[in-house]
Order: sequence, then C-alpha cells, then structure tokens
Amino acid sequence: MLRSTSTERTNTEKQTATKTKRYYMIAWRWHFYAGLFVVPFLLMLSITGLVMLYDDAIEQAQFADIIQVKPYPTTVSPAAQLAAVQASYPQATIQQYITPASATQASRFAVKAAGESLFITVDPYTGKVLGQINRDQSWYNLANSIHGSLLLGDIGDRLIEMAASLSIVLLITGIYLWWPRDKISKSGLFKIRFNNSTRIMWRDLHANVGLVTSVFLLLFLISGLSWTGIWGAKYVQAWNSFPAQKWDAVPLSTLKHASMNHSQTKEVPWNLEQTRLPSSDDTGQPAKQHTNLNSIVNFAQQHGFTRFRINLPNSATAVYTVSANTMSGDISDATQDRTAHLDQYSGQLLAEAAWSDYSLMAKFMAVGIALHQGEMGWLNVLIDTLLCAAFILIAISGVVMWWLRRPKGVLKLAAPPLPTNMPLWKSAALVMFAVSLMFPMAGLCLLSILLLDFVILSRIPRLKSFIS
Repeated sequence: MLRSTSTERTNTEKQTATKTKRYYMIAWRWHFYAGLFVVPFLLMLSITGLVMLYDDAIEQAQFADIIQVKPYPTTVSPAAQLAAVQASYPQATIQQYITPASATQASRFAVKAAGESLFITVDPYTGKVLGQINRDQSWYNLANSIHGSLLLGDIGDRLIEMAASLSIVLLITGIYLWWPRDKISKSGLFKIRFNNSTRIMWRDLHANVGLVTSVFLLLFLISGLSWTGIWGAKYVQAWNSFPAQKWDAVPLSTLKHASMNHSQTKEVPWNLEQTRLPSSDDTGQPAKQHTNLNSIVNFAQQHGFTRFRINLPNSATAVYTVSANTMSGDISDATQDRTAHLDQYSGQLLAEAAWSDYSLMAKFMAVGIALHQGEMGWLNVLIDTLLCAAFILIAISGVVMWWLRRPKGVLKLAAPPLPTNMPLWKSAALVMFAVSLMFPMAGLCLLSILLLDFVILSRIPRLKSFIS
C-alpha cells in the first residue's frame, strides 16, 4: 500500500514537472518570437530617446549665442517683443510666445514662415531679435519623428504600437522564464555568474537587468502606447479626455487642443488633445478692440503661472491659451498642470483645466510623461540615461544569447522547440483573448504568430528544419 502511494506521488510529481516544462517551453517560444520583432524597435526607441533626453543640452550648445542673454534690472514688455518679431518677420504667422526658462535665457516666439516652423529668440531685456532655430531641422524633431512614427506616418505608428504591445508580452514571458523554480534557476537569482560559461553570463545579464528595469519599462511602454493611434486614441485617450461640457455655457470651436501641437512634438496635455477648444465672441468684429499680449501675461502672472507659454489667436474666433504643463516641459511638477483659455477681445477667462480636473489615467500620464522625458531634474535625467542603456543591453544580450545557442555551421533561426503532446490550446486561446482585449495590436501579432507557427512552419519539413 505504501509503495503504491509512493508510486502515485512520484507519477504525479513527474506529470506536474512535465506540464511545467511544457509551459516553460511555450513561454520561451513566445518570448523568442516576440523578441524577433521587438529588438530592433527597442534599440531604436532607446537611442532616439537618449537624443531627445539631451535635446536641451544639445540646443544650448548649438545655439548658445542666440539663447543666452545678459540679465538687466528691467525687461521689455512681451507686446514690444512681439512687435520686434513682427517687424523682422512681416510675412510670418506668429503662433506662440514662450517665457524665458531662466533669467539668462531668451524669450521665444514660435512662428511659421515660408513653410518652415521656427523659434525666434528675443532678448527680454533689450527687445532685440537674436536669431532663429529651425524646429523642423532640429535633432529633437528628427529623433521624435523616428521615435513616434519611423518617418512613415500612420504605418510607422502602427508598427511601433505592435512593438510596444509585444514588449508587454515579452515582459510577462520574461518574468515567467526568470521565476526561480529549481536549483539551477535559483543559482542565477540576482547574480551575474562571470565564472561560468559565456552563455550563462549573458543569460544572467539579460534576465536580471530585465527584471530590475521591468517596472520602468512597463511605465515607458504604457505612457508611449497611450499616444498611439489604436490603443491610445481609440481606447484609453478617448475615455479619459477632458469633457468640454464641464465648462459652463462656453461656445466651442471645431478645432481640438491637438491642433496646438507642433508636428510630432506633443505640447498639449494628453487628456486635452481630443477636447474641443473654446471660441471667442467675435460679434461686432472688426470694430472690437483686441486684448494686448501684455494683459494676457499679466493675467497669467496674477493667477499663479510662473514659466508658461501663450498660444496666440490665429482667427476671428480663436482664443488666447495660457498653459504650463509637464508635457511641454514648462514645469516639472505635474500637480501644477494648468491650461486656461481667454477671449481674444475681452480677455475674459472662458475655460480652464487643471490637475484636479484630470482623470486617474490622465494624472498617471502627466506624471509618467514627466518621468519619461526627464523633466524632474538632473536625477531624473541620470536615471533615464541608465534605463536607456539597460534597455539597449537587454536587446543586445538577447541577440548574443541566440547567437551562442544557434547550431554552428548551418543557417537556422533556432527557435526554442515546440513541446510535443501539448493539450494546451485552450490555455493559449484564453491568453490570446485576454491580450487581444487589452492590447489589440499585440493580439493581432500573437494570433498571426500562432497561426504561422502551428499551421505552416511546424508542418512544412523544410521550414520546420529552418525554424528549429
């Protein structure tokens, strides 16, 4: 009787171990396939992210002669600075006034001139126009355009959304593969075993660095995905946009807040992008007197704005928009985010949205973007730099591990083997369904991979030989 019980227990343990190994091999295979797609994107996002992170330093070095100014006791009014820009660029459309970042920095005016987007810098103490910075030809704009759409528009946006969505699958399967389940896996727990084989050393680097940075990577992925065209615009942003109905009886424009963004550069808070802008009352126009820029600046200063930007009205019904938010880098404390709209004729406050009006997801985005962009001081920049370096290491180490594991002397993809006798399709279907609900582009990719793997690659001998 005891021998029978012991045998049954042994058989049960063997069955459990076999099932665990099958799940491990499935997770490894999914991790491998997701990595094939994700690795190039992870490298691209990390490198362009580093360029964007140090954009201010690059710009300060490149344009120091037209950005740095000598402080004086008094300044020239914003309206006088605006007049100087208008005189220097009579054919330009002046879109925005940006207050100086510090006492030794120039004011900026964003203008559209001859089809180009420019920053015109002005000495706030003398009112002299110092020069121009071509926004469209900056390192930041190039890196940001690659980072957001690969310079391919909507197609690039969808590819990056697929990669970011699959990165979450990569993250989950990676944690599952790392999770200690026996003596061998426990021996590499939070260790880099340099004295073992080269492959084990790279495996420890890949697994442990990946685990330590996983929370940060997830934060970057979610905040990045929230800008994408499918999961972002159609799922989370649409449900977390600020409702213009909260503004009492305010006439609304046909334009949305997103119209104030510059190309790929996001300057408007995430939850306001899809919200319609208020409209100025142009009754009796053109006899009405327009509000002076000075009075708008005075309003901003009297209502607690410190560093801020003002979008100037460009039509008879447009408004002045005073904003200070982490998205545009004006401030580093997301809880101080504020956007106010004023009638261009009367100067009356029409509508305002602040941190207290944000949804929970919008608050997460405001904080997440500030961390993502390194807006919270030098320590934030240092941490983001180390994270980008870690993500590059994770991507490269994954490729190195594959290179060391692949069969020598033959051309093979060398994917982790698919377990035989695997009655796990129901579990896989449930996982697929859950992922598809949360991240549709990831679900589409996984479905394509599964169909390709099970229906084609695993059934055609020549392809099966190349894959395995």
